[in-house]
Amino acid sequence: MMVGKLVSVNLRDVWANEAKDFTKWLGENLDMLSEHIGIKQLSLLETEKSVGTLSADIFAEGDGETVVIENQLQKTDHDHLGKILTYLSNLDAKTAIWITTQPRPEHVTAINWLNQISPSDTSFFLVRVDAYKIGDSQPAPLFTTVSGPSIEAKQIGRQKGELAERHVNRLEFWGGLLEKAASKTKLYSGVAPSKDNWLYTGAGKSGLWWSFIITMDHGMVQLCINLGPDKKDETDKIFEQIRSHQEEIEKVFGEKLSWIKRKEILVCRIESFSQLGGLRDEEKWEQIQEDMIDRMVRLEKALKPSLAKIRG
Repeated sequence: MMVGKLVSVNLRDVWANEAKDFTKWLGENLDMLSEHIGIKQLSLLETEKSVGTLSADIFAEGDGETVVIENQLQKTDHDHLGKILTYLSNLDAKTAIWITTQPRPEHVTAINWLNQISPSDTSFFLVRVDAYKIGDSQPAPLFTTVSGPSIEAKQIGRQKGELAERHVNRLEFWGGLLEKAASKTKLYSGVAPSKDNWLYTGAGKSGLWWSFIITMDHGMVQLCINLGPDKKDETDKIFEQIRSHQEEIEKVFGEKLSWIKRKEILVCRIESFSQLGGLRDEEKWEQIQEDMIDRMVRLEKALKPSLAKIRG
């Protein structure tokens, strides 16, 4: 059996002019692109579709939604990335396809990011086009998807969105808590709101600190003890020294505390939980903040005599 050799062809030898030749050809052969990217019945609506003073190379329809296609028979650039976004938004399209001969890595990253953050019904494709022939055959295009939408990308996008929302919520929650705490304790003076789920400040001794913790379900206050990985025995010793006054401490605090010391973790903790809710309970934030501040004030008062006896 005779087997031919696949030979690369310069695209400009096939389509000398991007607008007059390639865009026209693609508009007449959208079925080839449709088959490659998996959009059913991709059909031409208009070439050089006006968008203000600009014009989209191809405006099409597929899977019941409108599609914009921007061609660039050269290395991708920021100008065309901007055009893709402009056309997509102004034409109220759901799919954008950017066809190029040489995708830059930074634009691959940009398209991946857009697929992550965009709504589930919006898709971006970055497609490389090459041309080949076998022997004396006519040149044929080869489409390769460099970046496209996926279920995984949308899941990652949702996860990132949820994380960003939690960051914003934490900043707001801590801002309100610190504002209220300023009139009741000096422990957190000078501490700024954080996007993390904790706020900490020193307890006056090296390796000891006070912590506010907020999760989606509850708030918590703690005294944490950690003198470092090489001083686990000293950490445990300080913890036990404080716990030897547990009955008196809990009497001053007004309720039972959680006393946590484990061999497998470096940090020993003395903590109290708020029972009012957590970050997801936005309508209760003020009550949760007040409760956490009250617990921190009582915890400091209850532990102050024991901490005064600790050297260093």
